Amino acid sequence: MPFAEEDERHLPGRHPIDAYGGGGFRFGELSHRGSLLATPSGMWAWRCAAASEFDEAAFERVFREAEAIDTLLIGTGVDLAALKPGLRQAFRDAGLVVEVMATGAAARTWNVMIAEERRVAAALLAVP
Repeated sequence: MPFAEEDERHLPGRHPIDAYGGGGFRFGELSHRGSLLATPSGMWAWRCAAASEFDEAAFERVFREAEAIDTLLIGTGVDLAALKPGLRQAFRDAGLVVEVMATGAAARTWNVMIAEERRVAAALLAVP
């Protein structure tokens, strides 16, 4: 089932990520090509393909759901990338703790945190 942010299709609920790589993710018995945004409302296609595209608009859904999120995991691909200071401040202003790491580490951390029923979201760039 392909889904795209612009038409609002998504997989409701929080699902463990079974696999990542090859330009996408596997979760909820589905395969998704491209980056992924996992929030309390579900698993969403995410338009970002590189950390250089990170801005407040890219995280609009996270900001909309911020009251249900304590921690935001950001997977920046294969390599670690820093967030722009203004974006970090916007996350702080929204009351979010942000952890930036490679996508693989973020996906594994997501799985642990949802198993612990923590208030977490994840923004994960697809990796080759």
